Amino acid sequence: MDVKGPHSETVKGFYGRLPDGTAVVEMAAAAGLPLAGNNKHVETATTYGVGQLILHAVKSGYRKVILGLGGSATNDGGAGAASALGIRFQDTDGKTFIPVGCNLSEIASIDFSSRIPELAGTEFVIMCDIDNPLCGSQGAAAVFGPQKGADAEMVKKLDRNLACFADVIEKETGKDIRNLPGSGAAGGMGGGMAAFFGGRLQMGIETVLDVVHFDQLLCHTDIVFSGEGKLDAQSLRGKVIIGVARRTKQAQIPLIAVVGDIGDHTNKVYQEGVTAVFSTNRKAVSFPEAQKTCRSDLAHTMDNIMRLLSRMKPPKP
Repeated sequence: MDVKGPHSETVKGFYGRLPDGTAVVEMAAAAGLPLAGNNKHVETATTYGVGQLILHAVKSGYRKVILGLGGSATNDGGAGAASALGIRFQDTDGKTFIPVGCNLSEIASIDFSSRIPELAGTEFVIMCDIDNPLCGSQGAAAVFGPQKGADAEMVKKLDRNLACFADVIEKETGKDIRNLPGSGAAGGMGGGMAAFFGGRLQMGIETVLDVVHFDQLLCHTDIVFSGEGKLDAQSLRGKVIIGVARRTKQAQIPLIAVVGDIGDHTNKVYQEGVTAVFSTNRKAVSFPEAQKTCRSDLAHTMDNIMRLLSRMKPPKP
Protein backbone atom coordinates (compact mmCIF):
# COMPACT_ATOMS: atom_id res chain seq x y z
CA MET A 1 0.00 0.00 0.00
CA ASP A 2 1.07 3.62 -0.55
CA VAL A 3 2.04 5.52 2.61
CA LYS A 4 3.97 8.63 3.53
CA GLY A 5 7.70 8.09 3.74
CA PRO A 6 10.02 9.77 6.25
CA HIS A 7 9.87 13.06 4.37
CA SER A 8 6.22 12.82 3.24
CA GLU A 9 7.01 11.40 -0.18
CA THR A 10 4.91 8.42 -1.23
CA VAL A 11 6.51 5.02 -0.69
CA LYS A 12 5.28 1.44 -0.84
CA GLY A 13 4.59 0.21 2.68
CA PHE A 14 3.64 -3.22 3.98
CA TYR A 15 2.81 -5.16 7.13
CA GLY A 16 2.52 -8.82 8.05
CA ARG A 17 -0.59 -10.72 9.05
CA LEU A 18 -0.54 -13.72 11.39
CA PRO A 19 -3.21 -16.44 11.44
CA ASP A 20 -4.35 -15.48 14.95
CA GLY A 21 -5.47 -12.03 13.86
CA THR A 22 -2.26 -10.19 14.73
CA ALA A 23 -0.76 -7.54 12.46
CA VAL A 24 3.02 -7.13 12.45
CA VAL A 25 4.17 -3.64 11.48
CA GLU A 26 7.83 -2.85 10.88
CA MET A 27 8.42 0.85 11.52
CA ALA A 28 11.33 0.99 9.08
CA ALA A 29 8.99 -0.06 6.26
CA ALA A 30 7.57 3.47 6.23
CA ALA A 31 9.99 5.63 8.23
CA GLY A 32 13.28 3.80 7.90
CA LEU A 33 16.66 5.44 7.51
CA PRO A 34 17.37 3.56 4.23
CA LEU A 35 14.27 5.20 2.72
CA ALA A 36 15.79 8.61 3.38
CA GLY A 37 18.95 7.71 1.50
CA ASN A 38 21.23 10.73 1.35
CA ASN A 39 18.33 13.03 2.27
CA LYS A 40 18.82 12.73 6.03
CA HIS A 41 16.88 15.50 7.73
CA VAL A 42 15.77 14.04 11.02
CA GLU A 43 14.22 17.34 12.11
CA THR A 44 11.53 17.12 9.41
CA ALA A 45 11.16 13.33 9.13
CA THR A 46 7.77 11.89 10.08
CA THR A 47 6.26 8.63 11.33
CA TYR A 48 2.95 9.44 9.65
CA GLY A 49 3.34 6.51 7.25
CA VAL A 50 3.77 4.11 10.18
CA GLY A 51 0.43 5.34 11.48
CA GLN A 52 -1.11 4.71 8.06
CA LEU A 53 0.05 1.09 8.17
CA ILE A 54 -1.44 0.67 11.66
CA LEU A 55 -4.63 2.37 10.48
CA HIS A 56 -5.01 -0.06 7.57
CA ALA A 57 -4.46 -2.99 9.92
CA VAL A 58 -7.04 -1.97 12.53
CA LYS A 59 -9.54 -0.96 9.84
CA SER A 60 -9.05 -4.44 8.39
CA GLY A 61 -10.10 -6.00 11.67
CA TYR A 62 -6.80 -6.74 13.39
CA ARG A 63 -7.05 -6.19 17.12
CA LYS A 64 -3.47 -6.91 18.08
CA VAL A 65 -0.58 -5.01 16.54
CA ILE A 66 3.07 -5.91 17.03
CA LEU A 67 5.19 -2.90 16.13
CA GLY A 68 8.89 -3.37 15.50
CA LEU A 69 11.00 -0.32 16.33
CA GLY A 70 14.45 0.44 15.01
CA GLY A 71 16.25 1.81 11.99
CA SER A 72 14.15 4.97 11.91
CA ALA A 73 14.97 8.27 10.22
CA THR A 74 12.70 10.16 12.62
CA ASN A 75 12.70 12.00 15.94
CA ASP A 76 9.04 13.02 16.24
CA GLY A 77 8.11 10.99 19.32
CA GLY A 78 5.57 9.07 17.27
CA ALA A 79 3.44 12.19 16.86
CA GLY A 80 3.22 11.63 13.11
CA ALA A 81 1.84 8.13 13.59
CA ALA A 82 -0.60 9.41 16.20
CA SER A 83 -1.80 12.08 13.75
CA ALA A 84 -2.54 9.43 11.13
CA LEU A 85 -4.63 7.62 13.72
CA GLY A 86 -6.82 10.62 14.46
CA ILE A 87 -5.05 12.31 17.38
CA ARG A 88 -4.85 16.05 16.81
CA PHE A 89 -2.00 18.24 17.98
CA GLN A 90 -2.73 21.93 18.36
CA ASP A 91 -0.59 25.03 18.82
CA THR A 92 -1.33 27.99 21.09
CA ASP A 93 -3.78 29.37 18.50
CA GLY A 94 -5.72 26.12 18.41
CA LYS A 95 -4.45 25.29 14.93
CA THR A 96 -4.00 21.58 14.19
CA PHE A 97 -0.70 20.47 12.67
CA ILE A 98 1.35 17.30 12.21
CA PRO A 99 4.40 17.63 14.46
CA VAL A 100 7.92 16.65 13.43
CA GLY A 101 11.13 16.79 15.40
CA CYS A 102 11.81 20.47 14.86
CA ASN A 103 8.41 21.72 16.03
CA LEU A 104 7.37 19.37 18.84
CA SER A 105 7.78 22.30 21.23
CA GLU A 106 4.92 24.10 19.46
CA ILE A 107 2.36 21.59 20.73
CA ALA A 108 0.13 23.31 23.27
CA SER A 109 -2.64 20.74 23.56
CA ILE A 110 -3.65 17.28 22.36
CA ASP A 111 -7.18 16.38 21.24
CA PHE A 112 -8.08 12.69 21.47
CA SER A 113 -11.72 13.09 20.44
CA SER A 114 -11.10 12.11 16.81
CA ARG A 115 -8.93 9.10 17.58
CA ILE A 116 -9.87 6.10 15.44
CA PRO A 117 -12.60 4.21 17.41
CA GLU A 118 -11.15 0.77 16.60
CA LEU A 119 -8.05 1.60 18.63
CA ALA A 120 -10.03 1.29 21.85
CA GLY A 121 -10.05 -2.50 21.53
CA THR A 122 -6.59 -2.92 20.03
CA GLU A 123 -3.60 -4.34 21.91
CA PHE A 124 -0.19 -2.91 21.03
CA VAL A 125 3.04 -4.80 21.67
CA ILE A 126 6.12 -2.72 20.94
CA MET A 127 9.30 -4.62 20.05
CA CYS A 128 12.15 -2.58 21.48
CA ASP A 129 15.69 -3.81 22.08
CA ILE A 130 17.07 -0.70 23.77
CA ASP A 131 16.26 0.90 27.12
CA ASN A 132 17.14 4.54 26.37
CA PRO A 133 14.95 7.22 27.98
CA LEU A 134 13.13 9.79 25.87
CA CYS A 135 15.55 12.68 26.36
CA GLY A 136 18.77 13.63 28.07
CA SER A 137 22.32 12.44 27.47
CA GLN A 138 21.12 8.90 26.75
CA GLY A 139 17.93 9.96 24.99
CA ALA A 140 16.67 9.58 21.44
CA ALA A 141 18.26 12.72 20.01
CA ALA A 142 21.62 12.57 21.79
CA VAL A 143 22.35 8.92 21.05
CA PHE A 144 20.73 8.36 17.68
CA GLY A 145 20.27 11.85 16.21
CA PRO A 146 23.76 12.13 14.65
CA GLN A 147 23.34 8.97 12.56
CA LYS A 148 20.10 10.46 11.22
CA GLY A 149 21.74 13.65 10.01
CA ALA A 150 21.59 15.93 13.06
CA ASP A 151 24.57 18.13 13.92
CA ALA A 152 25.41 19.14 17.49
CA GLU A 153 23.07 22.15 17.55
CA MET A 154 20.22 20.18 16.03
CA VAL A 155 20.68 17.41 18.59
CA LYS A 156 20.24 19.96 21.38
CA LYS A 157 17.10 21.37 19.76
CA LEU A 158 15.58 17.95 19.17
CA ASP A 159 16.28 16.97 22.77
CA ARG A 160 14.67 20.14 24.12
CA ASN A 161 11.66 19.56 21.90
CA LEU A 162 11.23 15.99 23.15
CA ALA A 163 11.31 17.31 26.72
CA CYS A 164 8.56 19.81 25.83
CA PHE A 165 6.64 17.02 24.15
CA ALA A 166 6.86 14.94 27.33
CA ASP A 167 5.59 17.88 29.38
CA VAL A 168 2.49 18.26 27.22
CA ILE A 169 1.83 14.52 27.26
CA GLU A 170 2.01 14.47 31.05
CA LYS A 171 -0.31 17.48 31.26
CA GLU A 172 -2.86 15.97 28.86
CA THR A 173 -2.70 12.29 29.87
CA GLY A 174 -1.04 12.14 33.28
CA LYS A 175 1.64 9.82 31.88
CA ASP A 176 5.32 10.59 32.44
CA ILE A 177 7.29 8.94 29.65
CA ARG A 178 10.61 10.76 30.11
CA ASN A 179 12.41 7.92 31.86
CA LEU A 180 10.34 5.00 30.66
CA PRO A 181 12.89 2.38 29.50
CA GLY A 182 12.70 2.25 25.72
CA SER A 183 10.79 5.52 25.35
CA GLY A 184 13.75 6.91 23.39
CA ALA A 185 13.67 4.10 20.85
CA ALA A 186 13.16 5.04 17.19
CA GLY A 187 13.22 8.79 17.78
CA GLY A 188 10.86 8.62 20.75
CA MET A 189 8.36 6.35 19.02
CA GLY A 190 8.53 4.00 22.01
CA GLY A 191 7.36 6.73 24.34
CA GLY A 192 4.66 7.93 21.97
CA MET A 193 3.17 4.47 21.51
CA ALA A 194 3.09 3.95 25.27
CA ALA A 195 1.48 7.34 25.90
CA PHE A 196 -1.09 7.43 23.11
CA PHE A 197 -2.06 3.78 22.68
CA GLY A 198 -1.05 2.01 25.87
CA GLY A 199 1.64 0.10 24.00
CA ARG A 200 3.60 -2.47 26.00
CA LEU A 201 7.34 -2.17 25.36
CA GLN A 202 9.25 -5.42 25.48
CA MET A 203 12.38 -6.97 24.03
CA GLY A 204 11.99 -8.11 20.47
CA ILE A 205 13.18 -11.64 21.20
CA GLU A 206 10.57 -12.01 23.94
CA THR A 207 7.86 -11.06 21.47
CA VAL A 208 9.13 -13.49 18.84
CA LEU A 209 9.37 -16.35 21.34
CA ASP A 210 5.82 -15.71 22.50
CA VAL A 211 4.48 -15.58 18.94
CA VAL A 212 6.02 -18.95 18.01
CA HIS A 213 4.91 -20.50 21.34
CA PHE A 214 8.50 -21.28 22.25
CA ASP A 215 7.74 -22.46 25.79
CA GLN A 216 5.36 -25.11 24.48
CA LEU A 217 7.95 -26.24 21.93
CA LEU A 218 10.41 -26.83 24.76
CA CYS A 219 8.20 -29.51 26.27
CA HIS A 220 9.56 -32.17 23.88
CA THR A 221 13.07 -30.75 23.43
CA ASP A 222 16.37 -32.22 24.61
CA ILE A 223 18.75 -29.47 23.50
CA VAL A 224 18.50 -26.01 21.90
CA PHE A 225 20.92 -24.33 19.48
CA SER A 226 20.98 -20.57 19.04
CA GLY A 227 23.29 -18.22 17.19
CA GLU A 228 24.45 -14.66 16.73
CA GLY A 229 27.02 -12.85 14.62
CA LYS A 230 29.04 -11.79 17.65
CA LEU A 231 28.52 -12.61 21.28
CA ASP A 232 29.48 -9.51 23.27
CA ALA A 233 28.38 -7.14 26.02
CA GLN A 234 25.42 -6.00 23.92
CA SER A 235 24.19 -9.59 23.81
CA LEU A 236 23.87 -9.56 27.59
CA ARG A 237 21.31 -6.76 27.37
CA GLY A 238 18.74 -9.21 26.04
CA LYS A 239 19.44 -10.04 22.42
CA VAL A 240 18.52 -13.34 20.79
CA ILE A 241 20.85 -15.77 22.56
CA ILE A 242 20.16 -14.41 26.05
CA GLY A 243 16.42 -14.21 25.41
CA VAL A 244 16.38 -17.86 24.38
CA ALA A 245 18.75 -18.87 27.20
CA ARG A 246 16.51 -17.42 29.88
CA ARG A 247 13.64 -19.58 28.63
CA THR A 248 15.75 -22.75 28.34
CA LYS A 249 17.26 -22.19 31.77
CA GLN A 250 13.81 -22.06 33.31
CA ALA A 251 12.91 -25.28 31.51
CA GLN A 252 16.25 -26.86 32.52
CA ILE A 253 17.21 -27.58 28.91
CA PRO A 254 20.82 -27.08 27.72
CA LEU A 255 21.51 -24.35 25.18
CA ILE A 256 24.50 -24.31 22.85
CA ALA A 257 25.36 -20.94 21.30
CA VAL A 258 27.10 -21.01 17.92
CA VAL A 259 28.48 -17.57 17.04
CA GLY A 260 30.81 -15.96 14.56
CA ASP A 261 32.93 -14.18 17.14
CA ILE A 262 33.22 -14.07 20.92
CA GLY A 263 33.87 -10.72 22.57
CA ASP A 264 35.48 -9.95 25.91
CA HIS A 265 33.69 -10.13 29.26
CA THR A 266 30.98 -12.56 28.16
CA ASN A 267 31.26 -15.13 30.95
CA LYS A 268 27.95 -13.92 32.39
CA VAL A 269 26.15 -15.70 29.54
CA TYR A 270 26.55 -18.94 31.49
CA GLN A 271 24.66 -17.46 34.42
CA GLU A 272 21.85 -16.54 32.05
CA GLY A 273 21.40 -20.14 30.88
CA VAL A 274 23.92 -20.71 28.08
CA THR A 275 25.54 -24.12 28.46
CA ALA A 276 28.42 -23.69 26.01
CA VAL A 277 29.62 -21.26 23.34
CA PHE A 278 31.36 -22.23 20.09
CA SER A 279 32.83 -19.86 17.52
CA THR A 280 32.61 -20.73 13.82
CA ASN A 281 35.90 -18.94 13.10
CA ARG A 282 38.36 -21.67 12.21
CA LYS A 283 41.21 -19.27 11.43
CA ALA A 284 42.44 -16.02 12.92
CA VAL A 285 41.39 -13.80 10.02
CA SER A 286 39.63 -10.45 9.57
CA PHE A 287 35.87 -10.26 9.19
CA PRO A 288 35.98 -9.62 5.39
CA GLU A 289 38.09 -12.77 5.04
CA ALA A 290 35.89 -14.80 7.37
CA GLN A 291 32.82 -13.87 5.31
CA LYS A 292 34.20 -15.79 2.35
CA THR A 293 34.08 -19.11 4.18
CA CYS A 294 31.33 -18.49 6.72
CA ARG A 295 28.96 -21.14 5.33
CA SER A 296 31.52 -23.94 5.37
CA ASP A 297 32.90 -22.77 8.72
CA LEU A 298 29.42 -23.02 10.24
CA ALA A 299 28.91 -26.44 8.72
CA HIS A 300 32.24 -27.71 10.08
CA THR A 301 31.54 -26.32 13.55
CA MET A 302 28.10 -27.93 13.72
CA ASP A 303 29.55 -31.19 12.41
CA ASN A 304 32.09 -31.23 15.23
CA ILE A 305 29.47 -30.45 17.86
CA MET A 306 27.17 -33.19 16.61
CA ARG A 307 30.05 -35.68 16.49
CA LEU A 308 30.68 -34.95 20.16
CA LEU A 309 27.01 -35.22 21.13
CA SER A 310 26.57 -38.47 19.22
CA ARG A 311 29.28 -40.13 21.33
CA MET A 312 27.86 -38.99 24.64
CA LYS A 313 25.77 -41.51 26.55
CA PRO A 314 22.30 -40.38 27.52
CA PRO A 315 21.77 -39.93 31.27
CA LYS A 316 20.43 -42.90 33.14
CA PRO A 317 16.71 -42.68 33.95
